[in-house]
Amino acid sequence: METEKFKLKDIGWGLIVPILVGLLIIFFPAVLRPTFDAWFPAATSPYAFLTVIFTHGFAEIVLFAIPVLLGLIWNKWAGGAAGFITGTFYYLAYAGYFSVGMTAMGGEYRDPSFIGNYIVGGMLVGYIAGSLNNGSFNFKRMMSSGLTAALVVGVMQFLFNISISFAPNMSRSVLGFAETILPMVIVGVVTPIVSKVMTWYGMYPQRHQ
Repeated sequence: METEKFKLKDIGWGLIVPILVGLLIIFFPAVLRPTFDAWFPAATSPYAFLTVIFTHGFAEIVLFAIPVLLGLIWNKWAGGAAGFITGTFYYLAYAGYFSVGMTAMGGEYRDPSFIGNYIVGGMLVGYIAGSLNNGSFNFKRMMSSGLTAALVVGVMQFLFNISISFAPNMSRSVLGFAETILPMVIVGVVTPIVSKVMTWYGMYPQRHQ
């Protein structure tokens, strides 16, 4: 079968969009975090949690939205594989961020909750979304599948944080639960909407369950 001819939109989806997403992921923690830290000092402000939500929280949304999206518009295997890739990269970046100045036994790279939250969580969220949706383009099913997958992984993350994390006391609170679950709720609601819009325009690969 002859390969489809190259189109200008291929540049947009294959080059421009990935670059913009990458720049956004860098922009939020690198540029916005110092501003939020100045507005809401972690040591004194009761709104310091907003810094976490609008920096690392945004990066997590992108991390989990990609596997959920592929799980819904393609299949569970594509969602799981994408989650493994994005989760691994985020684990390396996030563990490295918190390991600055920590030399004892690898710092945060040894924290099992980081592996569970991002690598395992990334695989599960994409696989569960794709498995529950099972190739359907029905919006209600896409929404219920995406939201269920996101909530399951969000709860799993919180349980990891309060049990096997190296710093569990930081997460044993209602606020800790909210910081963990809010990005996942956004993923579970927004990603199915984006997926449905993409199907309207035929923007999905040929799928094999």
